[in-house]
Amino acid sequence: MGPFDRYRLEARLEALCEKGCRQVWRVIDVLEQGGDLPETQGLGAEERRWLLRELKQIMAVYTDRCSTV
Repeated sequence: MGPFDRYRLEARLEALCEKGCRQVWRVIDVLEQGGDLPETQGLGAEERRWLLRELKQIMAVYTDRCSTV
C-alpha cells in the first residue's frame, strides 16, 4: 500500500470515527460480514481488511460497546 493510498484510507478511517462509537461498531459488523458501505465504496479487499483491522484496534480500548462515561 503506497503513501497516497494510506493517506486516503486514513482519511476514511477518521471520517468513520467521527460518526461516533455506535456507528463505528455497526461499520465493523457490516465489514466483518463482507458487506459494503458508502465509505468503503471503491476499496479493494486489502484496503477493506486494513480499514476493519484499524477500526477494531481503535475500538479495543472500549470495554463496553459504547459506554456513556
